[in-house]
Amino acid sequence: MQPDWVLRDSPYSEGVAEHKRGKACWDCLRFHRDNNSELQFASIPPSQGLSCAGDLSSRDLTQLCFISHIELTTFLMTLGIHTKRSRPPRCRNRDSGVFGVPLNTLLEKDRKKFPGVKVPVVFQKLLCILEQTGLLTEGILRVPASAARVKCLRRELDRCYEGFDWSALRQVDASSLLKLFIRELPTPLLTHTHLSTYRSVLSIPSELHQVQALQLLTLLLPEANREILRALLVFLRMVVSHQDQNRMSLWNVSMVMAPNLFRRHHGNKRSIAKRDEMEEAVGGAQLIRLMIIHQDFIWTVPKFLLSQVRQMNQVSIQKQLGLSWTSRLLRKKNDKNERDQITELCEGVIRVHAPLHTKISMVIQLEEQTTAKDITSRFECENSPVQHLYEVGGNICERRLHPDCVLLDVYRVNPHCDWLIKP
Repeated sequence: MQPDWVLRDSPYSEGVAEHKRGKACWDCLRFHRDNNSELQFASIPPSQGLSCAGDLSSRDLTQLCFISHIELTTFLMTLGIHTKRSRPPRCRNRDSGVFGVPLNTLLEKDRKKFPGVKVPVVFQKLLCILEQTGLLTEGILRVPASAARVKCLRRELDRCYEGFDWSALRQVDASSLLKLFIRELPTPLLTHTHLSTYRSVLSIPSELHQVQALQLLTLLLPEANREILRALLVFLRMVVSHQDQNRMSLWNVSMVMAPNLFRRHHGNKRSIAKRDEMEEAVGGAQLIRLMIIHQDFIWTVPKFLLSQVRQMNQVSIQKQLGLSWTSRLLRKKNDKNERDQITELCEGVIRVHAPLHTKISMVIQLEEQTTAKDITSRFECENSPVQHLYEVGGNICERRLHPDCVLLDVYRVNPHCDWLIKP
């Protein structure tokens, strides 16, 4: 069943009134999932025009983060859940090595050699080794490596990871180093700011609304944190999909990873009772379980949030231009005349620009089922890199379109945008 709640124009906070009155809403009843049934990882049809956070420009993401924060606060308050931000502890960040180094510092170094990389290379290497050699290994992620060997490997990676011999790294070593990397981040992967809010999601009575809250929280994460979390969850789903061979069920994987993602500050560790510590571990595992199962949803930007980003951009553009009512009318008329002169436009005609191709532009009439890949295929040539179609300008800064996205729907929402093909 498809989660049509991400396609609605109304905010999530408006859909929890039934829960406030102690009743189950229709969405929750439809979303019921038998925990004993076989795992199914549903996906959302790309033709619906939805986007992942990574498809938006940094400017649009800034707007999205602002709106998501307001929506999440309202959503939780409507459910009667109050959260408070914890002040991050003071700690000195390392600027060299691999472990305990801020993500942005690692990415800055990696981008000198690999421009545009979004996940630190060392993290990618560890995941790659585990995918290639560990998915069928019994107890992957659960069985620890020798503490002395891990300490030695850590020292070597910190000293010079560019010259590190990855071929000599065993699966059990890669597993321990991966968890160590996450644990020793100077700022938790889920951030100090939002860690307590993640824990409060467990107080939400409905699994549907828990997923919605996790989705909003994910959109609030910094880009580097979000991209690493995404890569990690994709890998964890692979592990679970091979549970017949590796004996690592969804719950096993979630319990093993919980202490790494939901760790407390070192200063508070001694004051936690063993019982409370176990309860927190189980709670963290429940959240990871939800994120693994519903990861296709939590990266998706709901329709109502993207609509609000478009509205904010529209208002912002008008304010920046500082145009009077008369001059806006004149500008609108001139823009229409220019479009008519260039393409003799009728409804649904667009001009696609491809500056990196020999054929730099093309006028195309959109049909009802025209998709982004239908357009990019017209510009493809032999041995050319993968190209994407972007929606640029109008009421969005820049958005990469999924190959199966239906373009006429995008055109109707943003008729004044430019269409650009690039990697």
